[in-house]
Amino acid sequence: MSRLSALAAHPRRTIGALAVVLAAVGITVGSGANFTAHSANPANTFTAGTLAIGNSASSAILSATNLKPGDVNTGTVDIQNTGSIPGTFTLSTSNAVDTASLLGQLDLKVEDCGLYSGTTAPSCATGTSVVYNGKANAITTAALGSYAANAKHRYQFSVTMPTTIANTFQGKTASVEFDWDAAA
Repeated sequence: MSRLSALAAHPRRTIGALAVVLAAVGITVGSGANFTAHSANPANTFTAGTLAIGNSASSAILSATNLKPGDVNTGTVDIQNTGSIPGTFTLSTSNAVDTASLLGQLDLKVEDCGLYSGTTAPSCATGTSVVYNGKANAITTAALGSYAANAKHRYQFSVTMPTTIANTFQGKTASVEFDWDAAA
């Protein structure tokens, strides 16, 4: 009997032998030496920055009592970005109490006196830029610009009772809250 006839006579043995040969070839090819390498950067950490506002005046900036026509009253406040990231700052008003519409008569001027230089405060006598100039009840939102982390500005507020105010405003009172906001 020839080899081919012996293989054909026993197909199970033939398939078994072929399977053993294929497995041996697969193991030989699969176990070949390969170069590998690995690198890692462990302990990556992430921290969110902070945006916070420091305000030197914890109470009223202006407290003008017994105003008469032509009077001007001023006050200053220092506003600082006490956070770790820059932010865009704004000034607005809220909680107005004005039953006699006195705020609509008073002229309000808000000036940015400038940025602190270390611990030296800027002068409000020179180099100011006007942030708002209009009636005390008309301020909506005034853009103050971007503050870097730890940047501090001084603002001067001036309220003037016009010389042309009507006599009907004698003894009237009003109040308003100045709000400082920041967004990153």
